[in-house]
Amino acid sequence: MSSIKIDIQERVRFFRSFLANPRAVGAILPTSKKAVRDMLDMADFGQARCVVELGAGTGAYTEEVLKRLRPDVRLLAFEVDRDLVETLSGRLDDPRLEVIHDSAENIGDYLSEGEKVDVVVSGLPFTSLPEKVKRNMFEQVRRVLAPDGVMVAIQYSTFAQKELERHFDSVRRRVSLVNVPPAFLFACSAALPQEASERR
Repeated sequence: MSSIKIDIQERVRFFRSFLANPRAVGAILPTSKKAVRDMLDMADFGQARCVVELGAGTGAYTEEVLKRLRPDVRLLAFEVDRDLVETLSGRLDDPRLEVIHDSAENIGDYLSEGEKVDVVVSGLPFTSLPEKVKRNMFEQVRRVLAPDGVMVAIQYSTFAQKELERHFDSVRRRVSLVNVPPAFLFACSAALPQEASERR
């Protein structure tokens, strides 16, 4: 099967998931490859030991993340849509990848004792999530992040920035115009940039 046909099928699945649950999916089409790379460039994957992806979808982020990881890294990809879980599980066969059909609120349940997350990658639409779910998720991310860990996230508005600033000590923002719609990219850390660099 050609890559063009696979891409069209994945876009159709993504669009169906959006129609079924627009609050959880958040976008009509998968994120552009350029926007994905721009967002991931805001984190250091070279030293990561454990990476978590929130809202893995069809794997637009997952595939690029795997390219940046060492052979011994764990990548836990969370997705609540069963159809998208099946799509991603069938598409990517990599021993580092664990596709998890569960909410991003439950990251800690899948970590080993004492294990911390170096990078969290989020494609979730924060402004569309129920307030309780969103609060629990941010608290969970703060709890599992390594001292110099970072969460990178893509949003389609700046509305989430103030909320991110309430939960994280450092929030950086970039814009990726090569996406429909234009994407706002965030890098969030529990430590200020100077504190994180001093720990390295």
